[in-house]
Amino acid sequence: MNITGTIVNYYFHCRRQCWLFANRINLEDNSEDVHIGRVLHELKLQDGKDKRELSLESIKLDKITKDYVIENKKSDADVNAASWQLLYYLKVLKDKGVVRKGKIEVDEKNKQDKKFHFIELTSEKEAELDAVLKEITLLIASDSIPPYKFEPKCKKCAYFDYCCL
Repeated sequence: MNITGTIVNYYFHCRRQCWLFANRINLEDNSEDVHIGRVLHELKLQDGKDKRELSLESIKLDKITKDYVIENKKSDADVNAASWQLLYYLKVLKDKGVVRKGKIEVDEKNKQDKKFHFIELTSEKEAELDAVLKEITLLIASDSIPPYKFEPKCKKCAYFDYCCL
């Protein structure tokens, strides 16, 4: 299976969610939060100045400029997971000869006071990412689903009802 930015994000957010999504158990179509995020994304694309979405191999970039790959997020609920997702995008582009920095743009600031988060693919981060990608490959190829452990963030997850059964 091709690793996508969403899979990288989910790996850092929740290993169980990552495994479920990567193994095509998709419950996101029933999630109001996921739907809101998709609508916000579509609205940004329609407003004219952000019509720069790009698909390349297994990734979809929200926006790319001469300096940045920009990832739009509905909220700042998990900036760490979004940062690794963006680092993955930067690595895929770098492997194609396109070097950019990363910027996460957050619509709702709930946990942090910054609307923009800047990311750079350093050699250290790239080595770390390579190790993570190997871990993700092993995780999603496993026949065993990671165990469920309840955390407050689970309440907003599209897989909440599945996991709580």
